[in-house]
Amino acid sequence: MNENTKKTLGFLLEVFPLAVFFIGNSRAHQFFDIEKSENIYYATGAFMVTLIAALSIRWVMDRKIAIMPIITLFVVLIFGGLTLYLHDELFIKLKPTIVNVIFGTILLGGLFFKKTLIQYVMGPFLKLDAAGWHKLTVMWGIFFFCLAVVNEIVWRNFSTDTWVDFKVFGIMPITIVFSMASMVFINKHLIVDDDEDTKKLEK
Repeated sequence: MNENTKKTLGFLLEVFPLAVFFIGNSRAHQFFDIEKSENIYYATGAFMVTLIAALSIRWVMDRKIAIMPIITLFVVLIFGGLTLYLHDELFIKLKPTIVNVIFGTILLGGLFFKKTLIQYVMGPFLKLDAAGWHKLTVMWGIFFFCLAVVNEIVWRNFSTDTWVDFKVFGIMPITIVFSMASMVFINKHLIVDDDEDTKKLEK
């Protein structure tokens, strides 16, 4: 399997559980003899199963899984399980808040110990100087806390269907845009390999 195929499959594995969650929340009552208000519980169960399946496939592909998806799965299983057991959609709505607070706390907390922990996640794909890693850590730490606040605003003030739309169609595009913007901001901190410098001089 070439690198482009792996990247495409990796993206699909990230999107698939969200797509299942969205379809379950909007269509479950059409397939099962339930009230539409019960859709969220079927969607939550399906989301948990497909997320486990997606990470299992990722493990088969790479023989490793990054720490962030593992934390996400752990929180999903806990809060999704509480949602189903207590029949209370509050817990699945709190999941994005908890996950983002955890990520933000880990990143910003690591700075107190002089650790730019985001480097362990993005280091294999990105080369930055120390100042660049520090800035990127701060930016992503704050971003995760902002996502947590926005999630709280949405689920507390809008319907469950609107919250699901935000979770599926809002969080990922926002994250992609922020990722691109952050790279532009720290571009001057990129480290160019000596080999690349040599090629540029040869040209």
